[in-house]
Amino acid sequence: MVQTLSAAAARRIALAAQGFGRAPAGRVGTRQLNGLFDRLGLLQIDSVNVFERSHYLPPFARLGAYDKALLDRLTFRPGSPASETGYTEVWAHEAAFIRVRDWPLFRFRHRRYREKYLAGKESWGLTAGRSTIEWLRAELAAKGPLAASEIEHDANVRQGPWWGWSEVKQGLEVMFRAGELATAGRMRFERRYALAEHVLPASVLQTSPAESDALRELVRRAVTALGIGTLSDIADYYRLYTAETKAALAELIEAGDVERVHVDGWVGAGGRPLAAFVPSGVRVPRSISATAVLSPFDPVVWERDRLLRMFGMHYRIEIYTPAPKRVYGYYTLPVLVDDEIVGRVDLKSDRQAGILRVQSAWVEEGRSPGLVAERLAPLLEATAEWQGLGDIAVAGRGNLAAELAAEIEGADRAAV
Repeated sequence: MVQTLSAAAARRIALAAQGFGRAPAGRVGTRQLNGLFDRLGLLQIDSVNVFERSHYLPPFARLGAYDKALLDRLTFRPGSPASETGYTEVWAHEAAFIRVRDWPLFRFRHRRYREKYLAGKESWGLTAGRSTIEWLRAELAAKGPLAASEIEHDANVRQGPWWGWSEVKQGLEVMFRAGELATAGRMRFERRYALAEHVLPASVLQTSPAESDALRELVRRAVTALGIGTLSDIADYYRLYTAETKAALAELIEAGDVERVHVDGWVGAGGRPLAAFVPSGVRVPRSISATAVLSPFDPVVWERDRLLRMFGMHYRIEIYTPAPKRVYGYYTLPVLVDDEIVGRVDLKSDRQAGILRVQSAWVEEGRSPGLVAERLAPLLEATAEWQGLGDIAVAGRGNLAAELAAEIEGADRAAV
């Protein structure tokens, strides 16, 4: 018989699996950061820096304040090519940091990219970009790791705004996604590219799991990291196809690694209960104690349908929305209090003025603005300190702004 869980139990399972409610009592060091990586499996990378780059935020949400330089040393400065314990980048969910030892799990994706972009009859690599790729291959072999901006070539000219990549950048990205290139760290956040054999250990390069085995392991990891999820939730974690995820789940259920459950209120077409999946023997925490702001690229927030189903939040990032049409703000972050998402704040780190700017603050329907402000204000104080900012300025926009400003002002007076 399939077990039925309450919606609250599902939330607690999911948050515990993601590492919430486990903030260390002491100083956060590399051991805690490595442990978080092992729990999540990856950290998504994004270039938006209006508040803080996205990959720094999941550790802060779960562990509290930490030295970002420690994470930089793990992710931006790869160690010896003989080491499997460091980190590299791969297209996992999106561009993400992963453990070097996990790189072989994505060989099937490298193959798929290679077939699409380098081997197909209409592929970029066999038409306009063929000579560029051959030249880049020779250039990196001769000179070692290079950022796109360091490569001198007539084709290295930006074409249009935003993602108007030059032909050189396109070639580097195609080769990177196909597994021929790997990252050699980052320089002022710009990725440095290298031939995979120059930066990855031989033991990793020589490991090539069968596609079915790699898929099954990624699905197992997705179930473990999510704690609970539907077929679409689990497929989304590593951006796998639904059919292959479904087949892997069936194998994991047969092996006793995964169980099928139902969750109150999780319904699909026609009102039928949605099948959900949990690691076998999963325990339901009695409570979750946490206060956090979540990056738009946090695993809890990735799958917007899951966020709505599990937490009741309809959320869209508005950085690409023209300012007059934005509802909540440019870079709004969901606010987690214990096992519920209760609001959202649009944050900006004004580093020149030394101010954490709360450009808007909102409370979700049915929540108490006073109670949310009481929990959020100390977190923003800690956030400003972590960012090296001396003050917090709350703008008047949003149905939480007044209460939040008053709570922060009162805390400041009490501290004097």
